[in-house]
Amino acid sequence: MIILGILFVVLLLLGVPVAFTVGISAASFFVTKGIPMEIVVQKMVSSTQSFSLLAVPFFVLAGNLMNETGITSRLIKFCNLATGHMRGGLAQVSVLLSCLMGGISGSATADAAMESRILGPDMEKKGYSKGFTAAILAMGGLITATIPPSLGLILYGVTGEVSIGRLFLAGIVPGILMTIVLMFAVSRISKKRDYAPEREKIATLPELLKGLIDNIWALMFPVILIVGIRFGVFTPSEAGAFAVVYALFVGMFVYRELTVKKLIECLATTAVDLSVIMFIIICSNAFGYAIVTGQLPQSLASFIVKLSENKYVILTIVMLFVFVVGMFMEATANVLLLTPIFLPIIVSYGFDPVHFGIIYMILITMGGMTPPIGVTMYTTCSILDCPVETYTKESIPFIAGIIILLILLAVFPDLCLFLPNLVYGAA
Repeated sequence: MIILGILFVVLLLLGVPVAFTVGISAASFFVTKGIPMEIVVQKMVSSTQSFSLLAVPFFVLAGNLMNETGITSRLIKFCNLATGHMRGGLAQVSVLLSCLMGGISGSATADAAMESRILGPDMEKKGYSKGFTAAILAMGGLITATIPPSLGLILYGVTGEVSIGRLFLAGIVPGILMTIVLMFAVSRISKKRDYAPEREKIATLPELLKGLIDNIWALMFPVILIVGIRFGVFTPSEAGAFAVVYALFVGMFVYRELTVKKLIECLATTAVDLSVIMFIIICSNAFGYAIVTGQLPQSLASFIVKLSENKYVILTIVMLFVFVVGMFMEATANVLLLTPIFLPIIVSYGFDPVHFGIIYMILITMGGMTPPIGVTMYTTCSILDCPVETYTKESIPFIAGIIILLILLAVFPDLCLFLPNLVYGAA
């Protein structure tokens, strides 16, 4: 295990892609232990045979399709109607858009990249500082960690054998609360810096109703998914297939903006996205097999238990570890690697796996928005040509707000569990 750990850290510091880092580190363990590589390959291949995992490619494709249907531009107009009158109008628009797009993109990085390209230039023209623009556009992507259908929650559910339907419902309230926290922070900062509203007047009720009608196809998407899963119309994997059909229908027959050329481009983009995700999954499975064989979970559990008997202290230690690791590794790999290690520990202390999953996904995703190697951070900064140092300084108020919210979610689990318990019954 020592060789595995050292090699993992060295490769990561050298800038080797995460998937290769994980795979090579795992291979070194098997070679030193004399375990036949045939078994390793078998473990890697078997990780792709999960029926529940089919939800991932379906939702990735659905997200890419919906981004090409004109839904995004319509959502921007609606968000401008709803929040454009507030201080920091465009920044408020970006936060609300992240909340609404969470159910479509399913990815924090994808959401942040899209908004950076669409809203970023306009925000800078309106006088918003480059650092503030990059920070709020990146942090807004954090909402996708919990708003259905979050890809992270799907992977967590598959890896930890936790109900994906309950996870989807549990993520709604925290997602809305994150939206409120970020909008409040934007309002306070905008007041100090005199960032002007986008609209002079609050939108009238008829204007809002018209905006709702225009965006009903996008807004109903997560609702249909949750209702369908709850009442057994389809499983999470089948919901992904439905999402693809839904996106094709909206794009071709409702908005009529999805051309054959755009469809081919979507398929090509999805193929690239999925090749990366699936490679991480198979390498992570080999890594997971290595750490289980080396009894790392048991050793780590024994060490953590000795630190304290207070369950909230244990939760804090685990969450700090997850957050730090999230600074260095991509969220998908972290979910796959860390869930089998920490979930049994947390459950043994009486925490609900659904409750833990929500806090866990928020922290892992937020790690991608912080130095030194946050993927979402670098994506946003590169698109907007913003120095990382400037971004880091401007992101502090938003991170502080989210941390306060995380403490509240940890102390009051019903904020996460209210909806799933209401719909599914108490676990």
